[in-house]
Amino acid sequence: MAHYAIGDIQGCYDEFTALLATIGFNHGTDTLWLTGDIVNRGPKSLEALQFAMKHESSIQTVLGNHDLHLLAVSYGFGRIKRGDTIAPVLEHPDSKKMLGWLQAQPLLVQNDTHVLVHAGLLPEWSVEKAAELAREVETELQSGDARGYFANMYGDRPRRWKNKIEGYDRLRMITNVFTRMRAVTRKKNKLDYEFKGRPDEMPENLIPWFEAADRRHLSHITVFGHWSALGYVNDHRVIALDTGALWGGQLTSVNLATNEIAQVFSKSGLHWETAL
Repeated sequence: MAHYAIGDIQGCYDEFTALLATIGFNHGTDTLWLTGDIVNRGPKSLEALQFAMKHESSIQTVLGNHDLHLLAVSYGFGRIKRGDTIAPVLEHPDSKKMLGWLQAQPLLVQNDTHVLVHAGLLPEWSVEKAAELAREVETELQSGDARGYFANMYGDRPRRWKNKIEGYDRLRMITNVFTRMRAVTRKKNKLDYEFKGRPDEMPENLIPWFEAADRRHLSHITVFGHWSALGYVNDHRVIALDTGALWGGQLTSVNLATNEIAQVFSKSGLHWETAL
């Protein structure tokens, strides 16, 4: 029995199934964590989502920003952007069932040693605090007021966490930390949404969220994706797994017990360094 994690699939279903074959994944005994963004931009979003649903007894995922984008569009908010590949999900006869399943997925999953999120954990949040805040959003998503949540989900404010933040501002910031964060300011850990490059290209006033001082979630190793320009990292008590399968890079898995990684190359035909 092995426990794996795999980075952002984003509709790269062929690479996903090839990677499962490479590691010899057994749905009867092995388990798998996905870092979110099952769907969008890749050619087979529908197939990737259907596969995760079919194998939910052995696969757990967290919500990523592209997954939430799909849900928001289904509620009539946001818009389908150039390059989106979510239309086959929205137009499928079973779309209501698939969207309902996706909406019921968590923002955070944890065991005794690791915690899984899509983008990261704010430095001042303990794992316990992060799980509590994730439940606030999950409760809203699964309530009768999910429409109100999606109507207010998009936006970059607030940028700095304060416990006294309330209402949709609070839910939006929690969501943005879990699904959009890459860099924070050196002072006060304010979220920066503009920078998407490599850490060595980062402006002096910013740092990767996992290099901030006095992180309070070091009780667990944080497994995440989202930051494709970052690539694979296993350091600083984090494992970063988005290695740009969508953009001509690789799709990466890690055995969370042994830290052994496996990769398959993208079939997109894009060039990793220029497509981002």
